[in-house]
Amino acid sequence: MRIEARGLTFDVRAGGPEDGTPVLLLHGFPQHGGEWDEVVPALHAAGLRTYALDQRGYSPGARPEAVEAYAMPELTADAVAVLDALGVEAAHVVGHDWGAVVGWDLAARHPDRVRTLTAVSVPHPAAFAHALAKDPQQKARSAYIMLFRQPGRAEKALLALNATGLRRMLHGVGDDRRVAVYADPMREPGALTAALNWYRAMSRSTMAATGPVSVPTTYVWSDRDIAVGRTAAEACADQVTGDYRFVTLPRVSHWIPDEAPAPLAEAILARVRGLA
Repeated sequence: MRIEARGLTFDVRAGGPEDGTPVLLLHGFPQHGGEWDEVVPALHAAGLRTYALDQRGYSPGARPEAVEAYAMPELTADAVAVLDALGVEAAHVVGHDWGAVVGWDLAARHPDRVRTLTAVSVPHPAAFAHALAKDPQQKARSAYIMLFRQPGRAEKALLALNATGLRRMLHGVGDDRRVAVYADPMREPGALTAALNWYRAMSRSTMAATGPVSVPTTYVWSDRDIAVGRTAAEACADQVTGDYRFVTLPRVSHWIPDEAPAPLAEAILARVRGLA
C-alpha cells in the first residue's frame, strides 16, 4: 500500500488481521521494509497488524534531494505522519539499525504514540554517544561513518564493480538472492545517495536531543555485531526510565531480522504481551 504524508508518498507493507493491534516496523540501512519478511508471520499469528514502512529516501516517492531533509526531526515526523494517515493513535514500534534510532526518538518525543518499543541492534543515541566518547573499540567500529558522510566517494566505493562493496557489507543477511533484495534497489538512480543522506544529516545536537524513554522497552543486541559493541549496548539501560529488558542474541551478526527472525519475534511478542 501507499501512504500520502507530509507531501511525500511512502510504500508500506501491511499484513496480519485488519483488526489486530498495530505494529510499526522501521528498517535500517541499506535495507527496506522487506527486512521484516521472516519476522512478521509470527506477529500475524499472534493477532498483530503490521505496517513495514519504507522510510524517507527508500520509498521512491519520498526522496527529497537536500541533505538537511534527512535530519532526525524529519525522520521522526514521517513516522508520526504515517501513523496519522493510517488512523493509528498508538502502535507497538519495532526498529532495526537506523530504524531503531527513529524508534528511540519517536518514543522519547511522542510517548503517547508508542505503546512499546523494541529497538534492534542500535542503542539509544545517548548510549551510542557515550560509547564513542569512552570506548576506543566503538570508535573503530564506527569509522565507516566517516566514509558514508562523504558525497560521491561513498557511492563510488559501494557501487563499483557491480556493487561489490555494498554486497560485501550485506554479508550475513542470507544467500546471494537475499543480498540482491537489498542491494539491487540501492543501484537505482539517487537511491543510495538518499539512504546515505541519513548519515550526512547526522549531528551531535540532533542525536543528543533524543531524551530518556519512558515507554516499556526492549533492546535486542547481538554479540557478533561489527558496528555496535558491548559498551554501547550496556549503556542503553541508563536511557530508559520505563520497564526495560536487554536481550542478547549470541553468535548473531548485525543483521538480526534476517539472521535470527524467530528469536527476534519472540522478543517482540514478549514485549508486546508484557504491556498488560
